[in-house]
Amino acid sequence: MRSGSAAAAAVILSRRLGAVLLLVLLLIAATAAAAEGSKSGSGDGKAHNYEEALRKSLLYFEAQRSGRLPHGQRVPWRDHSGLTDGLEQGVDLVGGYYDAGDHVKFGLPMAFTVTMLSWSMLEYGADVAAAGELAHALEAIKWGTDYFIKAHTQPDELWAEVGDGDTDHYCWQRPEDMTTSRQAYKVDRDHPGSDVAGETAAAMAAASMVFRKSNPHYAHLLLHHAQQLFEFADGYRGQYDSSIAEVKSYYASVSGYKDELLWAALWLHRATGKPGYLDYVVDNAHDFGGTGWAITEFSWDVKYAGVQILAARVSPTSTERTMIGRRSSGERSLTKTAASWLIFSCC
Repeated sequence: MRSGSAAAAAVILSRRLGAVLLLVLLLIAATAAAAEGSKSGSGDGKAHNYEEALRKSLLYFEAQRSGRLPHGQRVPWRDHSGLTDGLEQGVDLVGGYYDAGDHVKFGLPMAFTVTMLSWSMLEYGADVAAAGELAHALEAIKWGTDYFIKAHTQPDELWAEVGDGDTDHYCWQRPEDMTTSRQAYKVDRDHPGSDVAGETAAAMAAASMVFRKSNPHYAHLLLHHAQQLFEFADGYRGQYDSSIAEVKSYYASVSGYKDELLWAALWLHRATGKPGYLDYVVDNAHDFGGTGWAITEFSWDVKYAGVQILAARVSPTSTERTMIGRRSSGERSLTKTAASWLIFSCC
């Protein structure tokens, strides 16, 4: 059995990827401010170099790469690794990102990472480009989405983990030399995982928007997978840590899967413009909870804060705004889009 200190270390390691991810988002925002001419100095008169901080943050993701590395890899001490991932299960699961300083590939936090990187590009892409990091940011996103395409082997099947956290945490090895288990775990109709499938759908929908202009064929492929994954997540509901027991000690879905379903639906609405996805959110917002709560956490597990932000930014048409105005005079006939704007603007 793992000692208390080892268990604590494992928890710390499992949170690092999320911490770095949020740091990247903050740094991109800071870089945007710097690009507008806001180069504030520190107390000792030295200017903060946010572009350098952004560069190093994106470099972190290259250090976390699994699989066959490209010629342009900027981390010289890394090499190919995990080249047999999925082989025992008869699928190709080579690629993706290792978690924190470990060699396990956890699908839920990896997908959240890609969602957030994509969101960062949608909000601050021009500023990232001005900092000279556009290509690296796009590569970081695509390294993740390429893996998700491989992991989504059937419409109702998603490989959600490669490796074993227990054996991995017992030893220190380079990923190029690892001898620990590379067992792969999946969710499917009989073993559902709405949270990991929903988050992966959100990641691919958000990424499809990032690549829409530069690589429209790839963007279409991502959106196709995102829509299938959402249908799977919603049609076969259940927590992935009930189907994959091995993940419970590391990335248990404490918040459940309902936040991921709302989160994925809103990203799909934003990516496709189809009202059905927004209707889904409005129809389920009350039963799923979280939409009107005071949320103090936004993480790989809890998505409600992101749900509130995306929903509050849905823009109703002028007709729907008029209908919202009539509500105070007794008219109750609101379209779902108008209702959602009214509800989520009050979050």
